[in-house]
Amino acid sequence: MNKALRIIQLIEKQAKKYGLPLLEEDYRKDTPFKILIACILSLRTKDAVTDKVSKRLFRAADTPGKMVKLTEKRIERLIYPAGFYRNKAKTIKGISRDIISKFSGKVPREIEQLLLLNGVGRKTANLVLGLGYNIPSICVDTHVHRICNRLGLVKTKNPAETEFALYKLIPKQYWIKLNSILVVFGQNICVPVSPFCSKCNAYNNCKRIGVKKHR
Repeated sequence: MNKALRIIQLIEKQAKKYGLPLLEEDYRKDTPFKILIACILSLRTKDAVTDKVSKRLFRAADTPGKMVKLTEKRIERLIYPAGFYRNKAKTIKGISRDIISKFSGKVPREIEQLLLLNGVGRKTANLVLGLGYNIPSICVDTHVHRICNRLGLVKTKNPAETEFALYKLIPKQYWIKLNSILVVFGQNICVPVSPFCSKCNAYNNCKRIGVKKHR
């Protein structure tokens, strides 16, 4: 067993005690479109708010065809108080329109095509591939980027570099669930400031890079 996998398994065992992130828990068995839109809504927004507003939005429109029939103002009202709700309403309407006009109403299942949708970055695209289509991919957000560098598994400058480095380190069967494991771990143990190192399963395997103070 390689070192990276051993560390991830130690973290996974601890993260399971806290449950899955709301986005994965609620939408992992849902449509790729709803996963895509929920991920857009989750940016700069707390999980509980994302859960509430996405469910409200999907009661009104749960397909690209239904979404384009809503006005931006209606979408704004449905997704308030998500962060940057006005910009997100415009993005959601635009993505829905492009899915219909460019991809025959179906969310693409190739990352290159997903990245053509305005407002969709690698994090969102990989989440859709993994949760929506069960295609092995690594979704790297701030938690994954921070933790993997803190552990010393990678030495990267941004999430995109982290993603490609992890493809070489982590076995494929862990690619989809890696984000969920590290998000939960990052929210509860390996927090950005003063992490709970005394509680961490991976303490003896962590280089604690950049950690100036811990608990």
